Amino acid sequence: MDQELILTHLYPKTMNTYGDQGNVLVFKKRAEWRGFKIKILTADLDEPIKKSDFYFFGGGQDQEQSLVSKDLIGLKTELLKAEAENFKPMLLICGGYQLLGEYYQTADNKKIVGAGILAIRTIAGPKRMIGDIVLNLNPVLGISEQINDKKITTVVGFENHSGKTYLDKNIKPLGQIVKGYGNNGEDKTEGACYKNIIGSYGHGSLLAKNPHLADYLIKKAFEVKTGEKIELENLDDSLEWQAHLSRLNYSNLK
Repeated sequence: MDQELILTHLYPKTMNTYGDQGNVLVFKKRAEWRGFKIKILTADLDEPIKKSDFYFFGGGQDQEQSLVSKDLIGLKTELLKAEAENFKPMLLICGGYQLLGEYYQTADNKKIVGAGILAIRTIAGPKRMIGDIVLNLNPVLGISEQINDKKITTVVGFENHSGKTYLDKNIKPLGQIVKGYGNNGEDKTEGACYKNIIGSYGHGSLLAKNPHLADYLIKKAFEVKTGEKIELENLDDSLEWQAHLSRLNYSNLK
């Protein structure tokens, strides 16, 4: 398929904890295996963001988030808001997820202003939420995979955060927690989805163990770019699904 997709990795030097950049590599390779051409752009501190077909934003600590907040608010926020409303797909992990919300309030009550693209708010909690997570995907996304005689609608990952994120009513969760803490350790939700944006606390690399989620984002990027529907060619994902299912078994979830 002779079609180029442009991917922008937001703040790759400043916001890249726990191997989050692996999501960029997974998106790139899975697209290229289908015949797409992938051009990767980066936009870090004091660098402009160019319009793209897909955006990735990884995680970082409080200090890095404060730096990024100051750099992000303004023209960069305006561009990303417009792209979001035009249904451009984005994957936001942990700190990137928080920063595209309204604000993150740190443990010392400092408020780090977010881009306000997602109607979510994050407040630092007294407890660090660490460990494997398993969630049942929100059915509104229509993401699933048939493995032998079993329909897979789960996402697996690893979380490490103290921020507790709360969603407004117009923002739907990515899914419901089966194992782990998720958004806040209280309401059993994990992540968020808005238009074609997906936010999650699942670290490094979320897409590697969840090929159905990766393909969903590739499909959306192509369809928004061209205005045409597409069915992606199947890949041999036996290793990827072994990794996914092993986390379910490890968590005593079958």
